[in-house]
Amino acid sequence: MYQPPAFRETDLETQQAFIGAHPLGLLISAGDGLLANPIPFLLYRDDGPLGTLRCHMSRANPQWKALGQSPDALVVFQGTEHYITPSWYPQKAVDGKVVPTWNYAIVQVRGTARIIEDAAWLHANVSALTDQHEGSRQKPWAVADAPDAFIASQLKGIVGIEIEIAAIEAKFKASQNRPESDRVGVVHGLAAETDAEAAAMRDLVKARGGM
Repeated sequence: MYQPPAFRETDLETQQAFIGAHPLGLLISAGDGLLANPIPFLLYRDDGPLGTLRCHMSRANPQWKALGQSPDALVVFQGTEHYITPSWYPQKAVDGKVVPTWNYAIVQVRGTARIIEDAAWLHANVSALTDQHEGSRQKPWAVADAPDAFIASQLKGIVGIEIEIAAIEAKFKASQNRPESDRVGVVHGLAAETDAEAAAMRDLVKARGGM
């Protein structure tokens, strides 16, 4: 990933927290050409020096067999993003030497994928994934709510994937390379937008710009 120093984030705790907040990763690997699928991941932060990712996918998905042959994997976790118009920069009125850009937050993980077909592992992974995303609901659904025979049949239709993280990179592009006056203009411009992504990016620009 192209990493200008102004946008690079190297703190592991921050990188891992980002994955936890944006668990739907794009799993990319080689097969008959490049393969890419969005998959919800669980991150086990203390399993390995950089953590370990676990997930499952349908047996009908050809990517797991491709990973069995070529296990190198890249997982991309995407956070908030937003178009930035140069009209928000005070610099525009000074000399007009400004152009549009796009701000975004992203974490990329690389590692070797291990395919897992053990039913107990799959059950534990599905249960953990469910508990993580159902836990805050008023009436959370649990795997145990479904009949055992039904769950057993569903588990036969999936395979597990485990990726011990070998390398991790984070990039938070939030106007840090602009003068302070332009960053202030971006914050004000985003505040006037009505979409949720604008509000999230406004907060990121403020945090990353020390505002």
